[in-house]
Amino acid sequence: MHELGEILGDYRAFFEEQNRGLRERGIDISGCAISHLAYRTASLDDYLKTRDALEDHCAANVENVWNGRRISKLLLREPMDLGDGFENCLIELIPPPHQNLYKMGLEHTGVVIGEAVDKFSIDHRARLTGQQFQSPDCEPYYVRFHDNHTMVKFYRYSLMDVCVKEGQRFDGFYHAAD
Repeated sequence: MHELGEILGDYRAFFEEQNRGLRERGIDISGCAISHLAYRTASLDDYLKTRDALEDHCAANVENVWNGRRISKLLLREPMDLGDGFENCLIELIPPPHQNLYKMGLEHTGVVIGEAVDKFSIDHRARLTGQQFQSPDCEPYYVRFHDNHTMVKFYRYSLMDVCVKEGQRFDGFYHAAD
């Protein structure tokens, strides 16, 4: 079995770089929960290999099809220590991008702001890059770091909570049909 760092790369350094980038922009996420880390693969074969390797560390995987591509939400058995008092329990695994603006490998961090996310967006309007509209319960604001094509997304609900609201269950391993 591979260690998580062997599969994902140095996730602690990735998170620290993103957190530092936020602090430089005047955004403090201290006390916020981490929703997930997202990891992109360059090919469907890489996606399947990475999914299978990650599942060795997971209690559940909810894989569905979104925008014509598989996406896995992998619930880790043990939380990842990201440093600075932050932990993460969910990996969003994404296959080849539908656009070329995304970094392969660790690509974004999801941060749960909660019900204050709209106030957060007003307070940090000049520092945010935009907002995505993925579903009625998932409309994250984000900061894109143009130097490395990574992002931090700010959510009302964690990705896992959104999945549960949409009827998905984290009680086993579910793979999308080929």
